[in-house]
Amino acid sequence: MGLEGVEPSVFVSDFLAKCGGYAVVDGGFATELERHGQDLNDPLWSAKCLISSPHLVRRVHLDYLDAGANVIITASYQATIQGFEAKGLSTEEAETLISRSVEIACEARQIYHDKCTKDSWDFLVDGNITRRPVLVAASVGSYGAYLADGSEYTGNYGDSVTLESLKDFHRRRLQILATSGADLIAFETIPNKLEAQAYAELLEEEGIDIPSWFSFTSKDGINVVSGDSICDCASIADSCKQVAAVGINCTPPRFIHGLILSIRKVTNKPVVIYPNSGETYDAERKTWVKSTGVADEDFVSYVAKWRDIGASLFGGCCRTTPNTIRAISRILFDKSSLTLSKADM
Repeated sequence: MGLEGVEPSVFVSDFLAKCGGYAVVDGGFATELERHGQDLNDPLWSAKCLISSPHLVRRVHLDYLDAGANVIITASYQATIQGFEAKGLSTEEAETLISRSVEIACEARQIYHDKCTKDSWDFLVDGNITRRPVLVAASVGSYGAYLADGSEYTGNYGDSVTLESLKDFHRRRLQILATSGADLIAFETIPNKLEAQAYAELLEEEGIDIPSWFSFTSKDGINVVSGDSICDCASIADSCKQVAAVGINCTPPRFIHGLILSIRKVTNKPVVIYPNSGETYDAERKTWVKSTGVADEDFVSYVAKWRDIGASLFGGCCRTTPNTIRAISRILFDKSSLTLSKADM
């Protein structure tokens, strides 16, 4: 989808219209890599597979496309120059891997469109087959994600981390991702107002001309995890012209309803929602506590309600799967009229 001369908000609005009014975002990435046998107990987390198993990264993207995703998010959440250098890679190698995360997602989109399987759920428009719109979103994880100590779930970075140090940390990765061929930048799991402000200023300072979304994380349904007001954080996103959507990710489904209402009070930009499964992350043990999760069928029962109060893009985060995304897609769209058999083609 071309971006030249198109305002970010208009671009996303046009994309949503082409999708049928709503769009499906993909689901948990590390969850699927682990299902394919990868050990991600590593400071790089899923970004480790950009080095060791890029074919599996592509496979997971394809699984989510097969499940109905309109937006696939790159494996760059924890891919930072600083993190790769700590593994012994050169700066040049690190930058190449960050760019490669977008290339792999774009390759998966092309493979998906080329194969056009019967499960692709392509749309019929006036009797003609048209490809389902798919965007590649380049993931930018928070500074806490790089620290790999669970602080993206608290937003507590300490007094030594300032607005300027956060901008310095994120600047080069943002420059690379913005010129890598991605359709938009997804700033994910933002834990505090300071980092949101750093992103907004970076977008302006660097003259980033592709759309982005800001997605925050909450543990109480009222504030982001640092305790900063979700309304204050969403207002930062609303005031930044490069930000085309605002939302919530990696948050238990039970908190989402109130957060959507709060976000809608301060912005008219599309709201993107991709919660986790409802399980709780234990940062010390680096594991998810399963007893607190919700089943896929319970997770997706919320989607229609979220849609009715103003959300536009829906997906899943940690511990969600292609089955979750397939169920969300079926809730949003009547697949019985959209699914094509090989005989029909």
